[in-house]
Amino acid sequence: MPTWANWARQQRCAPERIETPGSEEELVRAVKGAARVKVAGSGHSFTDIACTDGVMIDMSGMGRVLAVNGNEVTVEAGITLHDLGEELLSRGLAMENQGDVDPQTLAGAISTATHGTGAGFGNLPSQVVGVRLVDGTGEVRELREGDDLRAARVSLGALGAISAVTLRCVPAFTIHRIDRPAALDDVLPRLDSLAGSHDHWEAFVMPYTRRCLTLMSERTDRPPEPPGRVGAFMHDVVLENAVLGLFCRTGRAFPRAIPSLNRTLARLMSGSENLDASNRVYANTRLVRFTEMEYALPREHAAEALERVLALIERRRLPIGFPIELRVTAQDDALLSTAYGRPTAYIAVHQYVGMEFETYFRAVEQVMDEYDGRPHWGKRHYQTAATLRARYPEWDRFAEIRDRLDPERRFENDYTRRVLFSGSG
Repeated sequence: MPTWANWARQQRCAPERIETPGSEEELVRAVKGAARVKVAGSGHSFTDIACTDGVMIDMSGMGRVLAVNGNEVTVEAGITLHDLGEELLSRGLAMENQGDVDPQTLAGAISTATHGTGAGFGNLPSQVVGVRLVDGTGEVRELREGDDLRAARVSLGALGAISAVTLRCVPAFTIHRIDRPAALDDVLPRLDSLAGSHDHWEAFVMPYTRRCLTLMSERTDRPPEPPGRVGAFMHDVVLENAVLGLFCRTGRAFPRAIPSLNRTLARLMSGSENLDASNRVYANTRLVRFTEMEYALPREHAAEALERVLALIERRRLPIGFPIELRVTAQDDALLSTAYGRPTAYIAVHQYVGMEFETYFRAVEQVMDEYDGRPHWGKRHYQTAATLRARYPEWDRFAEIRDRLDPERRFENDYTRRVLFSGSG
């Protein structure tokens, strides 16, 4: 019997079998041949969203560009964000916004509302103008408008298996990113102006230090000046991963030293610049394994919520060596998008592999609940359908569409049963 594990190696399952279709026709046969089925992307979600004891579908065999029609590009759902970025760049196009990791499959990224950052830009699902979906009856559906598309843009894999996605793209552009250390007390009071005055803005905040690293990005017509291979290796692998990994391993061995380690790491933070094609600047190399929780909340509460998280870490002397990530996006209208109907800030908390995380994550979740926080669908949380329903104005509409597209619950698993449909259906 095959086994499967996610990127963090903390979610595991033993599917009945794993199917790797190479075409939509093969995908249809795989769905029709399974009583229970779940599509797995790259495994970068931290929840059990992809786990199944039925048939698991591996979409790595479906990663081709199918059509380019002006600024609309249709691709197979298993293409990774990395490969999609390069394919678009070769055609003079780009995604208007993207997250900071790119091994994810496109379908997995949109299905969990992956977002990136930028006050004037929506998440990845907001760029989707069409979806081809194999539903729970094995029928192929072309979704191009209306509530069905708004449901499919963020579906958690609960409506069917996405075979292809059509994206609204933009002409290729260069990003000039400047990374600078800053005092948190200078950043949080100006959060709105900082986020609004840069095309893309985010901050990595070090617990126990009152210091952060700000990433400020502007779109520009300047030609790319990518770093050389040695420079890229030193920055991406040595500085951003090897040094962080060393501090994390030391903190895991000596938890009481973490406040001191964090202060040292904050002193080591230095400025840098990057001028390159947008898809190559958005994404960062992630070699240090961790688990993560992230909450989306109304942007006006971001600074206060972050301060409360930092305060609880210090008050409880929690051994947190990973920085806290702060990002923003525009609102959108996908039925289950974490940014539905409101300009949104995201606060992401992490814990190094092999270290206890539940105490920290549950405490953070209690804070986020007070701000009507919505958990990232692909990251750890402790919510259920009962606690989430009131946070999504069109929750019941999504449930109606799911009942129609998957009437026999073929795509249900423990995760969707727990967070979307417990007590219904």
